[in-house]
Amino acid sequence: MPSSLRDNITSAYISAGDKLRPQTGRRRIVAYVESYDDVSFWRSLFEGLENDKCYFQVMLPSNTSLAKGKKMVLLNTLNTDELGKSLIACVDSDYDFLLQDATSTSRKINGSKFIFQTYAYAIENHHCFAGSLHEICVQATLNDRAIFDFEKFLTAYSQIAYPLFLWNIWFYRQHDTHAFPMNEFNSCTRIRYFSLNNPTSCLKEMEKNVNHKLRLLERHYPALVDKVKDLGDVFHPLGLTPQTTYLYMQGHHIMDNVVMKLLIPVCTVLRREREEDIKRLAAHDQQYRNELTAYQNSLSAVEQMLKKSVPSRTLFLNQWVREDIKEFVENI
Repeated sequence: MPSSLRDNITSAYISAGDKLRPQTGRRRIVAYVESYDDVSFWRSLFEGLENDKCYFQVMLPSNTSLAKGKKMVLLNTLNTDELGKSLIACVDSDYDFLLQDATSTSRKINGSKFIFQTYAYAIENHHCFAGSLHEICVQATLNDRAIFDFEKFLTAYSQIAYPLFLWNIWFYRQHDTHAFPMNEFNSCTRIRYFSLNNPTSCLKEMEKNVNHKLRLLERHYPALVDKVKDLGDVFHPLGLTPQTTYLYMQGHHIMDNVVMKLLIPVCTVLRREREEDIKRLAAHDQQYRNELTAYQNSLSAVEQMLKKSVPSRTLFLNQWVREDIKEFVENI
């Protein structure tokens, strides 16, 4: 065995052994997160950033009740001296990152070195990153053929939604959740019907709804038109552009009403392709049935694959979060 290979194997065994040793001498940093789904998301971000000084333990915000959520995380961290020493908070940004200092909560989150946020609206936006969706299809169908351009579609989707999104954020920055509430914005920007044969038809329908609402807002609030447009310059340094809007919109809306509407028909076609290949290549009926059963038993639900996907390190928002964690670890 070459010495370099032997050294690499030895180093890997030593590293694995270190992880099995008691954590004595290393500071435990408890990371409070909002819900069960957040545990694996934040654990994946901590991977590779722990060192011989500290390690992280991801936990729900209460060990005395089943209470969860962002408010509970902040309540259990903001009023303790342990914050920053052996305790951190990990939360969805919601609109707080974009609101900056417009609310007391946004000031606390954006101003603390010990509260880590998704920067995207929520962890669901990370899971829905366009650059990762083909991989989700592969995991859900075991078919690696690319039949749809997710990045092109979500870029076009974002460009349509962008001007209306600025209006929605404007009112939230003014503490006005009634003039143009989020549920109304979501209704204008949902994908109602998607067809692989004509993928742009749903975007055209959405564009009509968006433009109709834009005209109404401009008619009712003419003095705000230029001010709303100017928000684009404010948000650009925060990563929000016409091309990235879907990352800053409500995460469950993007997952349920946009991305899943794309993934299900795409994965349906890919699975059908694989099943047809099995039928074509089978030597006889029994082999076909056996192979088809084996294939179908190997499949996983598309939605579960999406929710359990590892956040992509190519997503700039993911990189921002990891840089924040790295800086925190280096300053311990």
